[in-house]
Amino acid sequence: MGVVLRNLQKVVPLRRARLRKDVDTLRHILGIHKFDLGIVCVDNHRIQQINKIYRKKNVPTDVLSFPFYEDLRPGKLPCPLHRDEHNLGDIFLGVEFVMKQCKEDSLDLHGTLAVVTAHGICHLLGYRHETEEEWTEMLQKESYILSEYNRLTGRHLEPLMKRCSQER
Repeated sequence: MGVVLRNLQKVVPLRRARLRKDVDTLRHILGIHKFDLGIVCVDNHRIQQINKIYRKKNVPTDVLSFPFYEDLRPGKLPCPLHRDEHNLGDIFLGVEFVMKQCKEDSLDLHGTLAVVTAHGICHLLGYRHETEEEWTEMLQKESYILSEYNRLTGRHLEPLMKRCSQER
């Protein structure tokens, strides 16, 4: 099973091999390597259009997730019955938006993309942050994922907590 990685934006230079490696590491940590996953990198205009259509928010954002399994309980992996059900869904990364955040906060783009991708994967796996309890549960999962990622890679990534508090 694999990752389809598409870069549909030209605003931010992107090292696709690095992003693919980071996504593979996240998939290994979560034990989801038998599932397909789509990652689409887009600019502010495209992510704003998608956000307006699907979330009724006419602003760019860092990540939007579209799960294949919409009613998945957090922490439970899907049990596909057929080959075409080995799909978690798609994640749209607002690379231009993330780059702006990185410049403002003096963060590494590719490290931040790994954090944002982990957040997106959590959404594909049923995690939400509509309530304080859901936010706490999702933050714990992201913290675990990133601590394992850091252990495996020697990096020092942390969840972007302010993002979700602003979304609610």
